[in-house]
Amino acid sequence: MDRRQILGAVAVRQGGVVTREQALAAGFSRHEIDNQVAMGRWRRVARAVYLVAVPSEEAVLRRSRIRAAVLSLGPAAHAVLATAAELHGIAGLRRFDEIHVCLPGRAARGARIRDPAIIVHQLDHPPHAVTAVDGIPVTAPLLTVAELILRQPRYPAVSVLDSALNRGLVRDDELPSILSMIRGRRGAVAARRYLTEANGLAQSPLETRTRLRCVDGRVPPDCLQLEVRDDDGYLLGVGDMGWRASRVIAEADGREAHETPNALFGDRHRQNRLVNAGWTVLRFTWGDTLRPDCIPSVVRRALAARRAG
Repeated sequence: MDRRQILGAVAVRQGGVVTREQALAAGFSRHEIDNQVAMGRWRRVARAVYLVAVPSEEAVLRRSRIRAAVLSLGPAAHAVLATAAELHGIAGLRRFDEIHVCLPGRAARGARIRDPAIIVHQLDHPPHAVTAVDGIPVTAPLLTVAELILRQPRYPAVSVLDSALNRGLVRDDELPSILSMIRGRRGAVAARRYLTEANGLAQSPLETRTRLRCVDGRVPPDCLQLEVRDDDGYLLGVGDMGWRASRVIAEADGREAHETPNALFGDRHRQNRLVNAGWTVLRFTWGDTLRPDCIPSVVRRALAARRAG
């Protein structure tokens, strides 16, 4: 299990709340805990006690379906590709009903599948490349990422890389090993470019997409997770990405992280503090990332306005 799954299991047992000590024990740093609260993803309900997300009934049923699909195909079967990413908690891909399962060699060709949602892949994986999540056999995170970026367009591929890095499932020093894993395979040329664009500081696929739009529009941010402090060192806020010389911050407003009442109030207070400290704060949504020039043009105008001022 990764740290989010470990903490999620604790939250389920405790009615959705966890202590700071439990979050630290699961692998979160003090800065990460404070950032989760600042972003509205966790809510402080008492001193050093936080309300965090609890898996919904739908999510529990989905995992049961995946487990059943893998079990139905025998001991050599294991989850792969998008289903493996889903089990590991790697974000960045659209969710579909399909369940991707792998069988080696002839076993895949002879498999009889009655459920059209179960897609069987003929792939040979060495034993060390297969692990388990909640008892479900699944490709290890590094192999999962390697196989996905061969098959995905740039934006979801980089989002998958960013998510795996951010969640600690893949380390920066492991990225070079992906090159040998994909060498000579279809999609490898593009996948190598995706590896150079990965940044584990992105905390959501929306942040990745916003950053890539800025890169493509030739206004790349110079910093991700930019901390802004006052003269006394007090943390005024953390921006998703920023242009420090121009004092411009861009925020990627995802629905889950920003639409709860607590998150909305937190966003407003944080933005007011940043604006009062002399920063321009821009806010972008998923829809903005669907138009290639929308985000770059807004950023460009904001940077020009600060230079003119």
